[in-house]
Amino acid sequence: MSLARLAGSYLAARPLLTLLHVILLALGMATLVFLLLFTSQAQQRLERDAKGIDLVVGAKGSPLQLILSAIYHADIPTGNIRLEDAQALEKNRLVASAVPVSLGDSFRGHRIVGTDGRFFTLYGAKLERGTMFAGEMEAVLGSETARRTGFDVGATFAGAHGLAQASTSEHADHPYKVTGVLAPTGTAVDRLVLTSLESVWEVHGGHGAPAAGREITALLVRYASPIAALQLPRFVNATTSLQAASPAYEAARLMNLVGAGVDTLRVFALVLMAGAALSVFIALTTALEERRQDLALLRVLGARPSALVALVAAEGMTLVVAGAILGLILGHGAAQWFGSLLAGPERWPVTGWAWESGEAWLLLGALLLGAVTCLLPAYLAYRRDPAALLLRR
Repeated sequence: MSLARLAGSYLAARPLLTLLHVILLALGMATLVFLLLFTSQAQQRLERDAKGIDLVVGAKGSPLQLILSAIYHADIPTGNIRLEDAQALEKNRLVASAVPVSLGDSFRGHRIVGTDGRFFTLYGAKLERGTMFAGEMEAVLGSETARRTGFDVGATFAGAHGLAQASTSEHADHPYKVTGVLAPTGTAVDRLVLTSLESVWEVHGGHGAPAAGREITALLVRYASPIAALQLPRFVNATTSLQAASPAYEAARLMNLVGAGVDTLRVFALVLMAGAALSVFIALTTALEERRQDLALLRVLGARPSALVALVAAEGMTLVVAGAILGLILGHGAAQWFGSLLAGPERWPVTGWAWESGEAWLLLGALLLGAVTCLLPAYLAYRRDPAALLLRR
C-alpha cells in the first residue's frame, strides 16, 4: 500500500474528526476570500466611478453625501444650487471642465440624471444603439437600466420622485421617450437614465423660468492644473454658498468606515484558521501516539524514517489542502450570494465570478500554515525508535 493510500485510510477511519478539521479550515479561508473579494471589488468600483472627476461642487451639507449622490448615485442629494452660480464657477481659471448634473427623479429605482454631452465624454460612454437625446423629454438608458426594465429605443416612460423602485409615477404628464441605449461602461452610468437639463426643468416646472431661477444639483469638476487641488476647494468652501468635496478623499473615508468592520472579521477569520491549524496539530500528535505500533511495524518492514515523515505530512497536508480548496469555493459562493442580495439599481454589484491576485497568497499562506502544523508531528515520527515502540504496552 502506498503512503498516500495509507494516509487516506487513516483519515477515513476518523470521518467525523476529519470533516471537523476540514470545515474549520474552510470557514476561516472562506471568510478571508469573501472579505478580499468584497473590499477589492468595492475599491475598484469607487475608483472607476470617480475616474476623471477631481472635485464635486454642490449644496452645503455632508461632503460624503454629496459624493455618494452625485457620483455613485447611492444617496439623496444635499440640495440644489443656482445655475448662475455654477456657470460662474465654470469660468474660473482653475477649472478645466465642469459637467452639470441635475438629480431628483428616478424610473423603477434607476436615477434620472439631467446633464449635457460632456457627461458622456467624461465617462467614455458610447451608444450601443439608437441616438443621443437632442430635444426635451428624450432619454438615453444605461445598459443595466435597459436590461432590468426591458425598455429599448422607442419606449416611453414617466419618472417618479426620489429613488423608490415602485412603478407608480408622479410625473405621468411628462413622459420621456427612449432614443438610445448605451454600451456597458462598468461604471454607475450603466444604471442611470440620462436626459437633458431642459427635460428635468420641464418636468419640475422650471423650463420657462429665467436662467437666474434655474437650478442644478452638482458640478463634476476637472482641475486645470495641479495647483487647483490646493486652491479651488478652499475658494469654493470659504467664499461661496457652495460646497466642494473631493471624491478621492471621501471614497477613502468611506472605505475606512467600512474597513473597521472588515478588519474585525479578518481577525476573526485568522483566529479561526489558527484554531483549526492547532486542532490539526493536536490530532496528528495524538494519532501519532495511538499508531505507534503501526509506525514501528512499518520500520521493521523496511520503511525509512523519511517515509514516516512523509506519511504524517501527507495526512496533515491532505486536511489543509481540502480545507483551503473548500474555503475558496465557499468564499466565492458567499460573494456571489451576497452580490445577489445587493443586486439593485442604486447598489454596487459584487460577484463571485472573479479571481483576485491576493487569493494566490491566501492559498500559499494556508499551505505554509499546514506545513508548519505538520512539522513537529513529522519530526517526532522521524525520531521514534522502532524497538522502543514495540516494547511499549
